[in-house]
Amino acid sequence: QVQLVESGGGLVQAGGSLRLSCVVSGSIFSINAMGWYRQAPGKERELVATITRGGSTNYADSVKGRFTISADNSKNTGNLQMNSLKPEDTAVYYCNANLKQRYSTPMRDYWGQGTQVTVSS
Repeated sequence: QVQLVESGGGLVQAGGSLRLSCVVSGSIFSINAMGWYRQAPGKERELVATITRGGSTNYADSVKGRFTISADNSKNTGNLQMNSLKPEDTAVYYCNANLKQRYSTPMRDYWGQGTQVTVSS
């Protein structure tokens, strides 16, 4: 009933840029926060950046100053602008939304299927 669909991944050279987008659709009452996580081969999924409904942001130290997260509450979309990409940014990037489907239901996390980002050296 809730779908998150990411787009914008791909192959880029080191120093390049990519912009990831996430569209949240379905039965949604409100979105509390959105975020981006990534998982590289052989590693655990890690937080990249989050943004609350009020606009507060949080970034992993490894991406501060290079990545920018944004969200459009009216359209239930989120974006991750990634600049100065490095080979170590190579991973599958997942969109996350913390939301409630109805006024009476609790907040819970939903995930997209992931989009591959590959940065060549």
